[in-house]
Amino acid sequence: MKRKRAFLVVWLGLAAVLLIASFLTMPSGPEEESVQEMMRDAVLHESNQISLFGVCTVNPGLVSGFVVTAVLLVAAALIRIFAIPRFKYVPGKLQLLLEQAVGMFDGLAKSNSPWRNGFLGSYVFAAGAYIFFGTLFELFGLQAITTTGRSITLPAPLSDINAAIMLGVLSYGVIFSGAIAGNGVRGIGKALKEVSLLISMSFRLFGALLSGLLVTELVYYYISLSFVLPVIVAVLFTLLHALIQSYVLTMLVALFYGEMSEPPAPKPAKQRDKAA
Repeated sequence: MKRKRAFLVVWLGLAAVLLIASFLTMPSGPEEESVQEMMRDAVLHESNQISLFGVCTVNPGLVSGFVVTAVLLVAAALIRIFAIPRFKYVPGKLQLLLEQAVGMFDGLAKSNSPWRNGFLGSYVFAAGAYIFFGTLFELFGLQAITTTGRSITLPAPLSDINAAIMLGVLSYGVIFSGAIAGNGVRGIGKALKEVSLLISMSFRLFGALLSGLLVTELVYYYISLSFVLPVIVAVLFTLLHALIQSYVLTMLVALFYGEMSEPPAPKPAKQRDKAA
């Protein structure tokens, strides 16, 4: 009991020291940019751009996307090489976690598309993992230097409209391929009727993740709110968006893929005899 109290006292003292230090180190001059400029740039990325290997300037979201993709690919390779060959009949913690994740997305694919679900299960797993870990990426607070010399925190990849649109296009492409695989040429017209899915999936992702980013930026901007509260806001918004958006997009893709890939019902015997 005494150890817990001492531990709590130490942490409270450290928090108090950091709070006092933050007030003492506050800049006395005017703000570098207004809150309107800050929130506008969070959407359009007009000024806070990053030089990509000195070749061109890109939005910070593109750099975030490269980092998240590289980390996921390396993690997948390491799991395949070192972890999967050691799987046992009685699963350990890592094996149980992986089996639950794979089983959840595989069940999602099979329940919504009983006809063609092999590729669908792989895609919704990959898309769900990218959305989930890409959204959590902003919690790490990785810094980058813009072309103007300003230090910024790399955002979630899908808070960039370009990334959200491309994931929406890719998801619609998967649904489109299911329509063709299940119905042939007739599936093209069937899938084109649902072209609004491309827009809805893209802007749903972008709007949800951007709203969390803007709220967090707004809380950090005002000094009266920038202590303790940003941690709670950032963690809650990020975790909720990571879970909800991963589930929503994968569910929509599986649902519409199953609907589009459903083969046409066979004609009754009497109709076949009349046609003959």
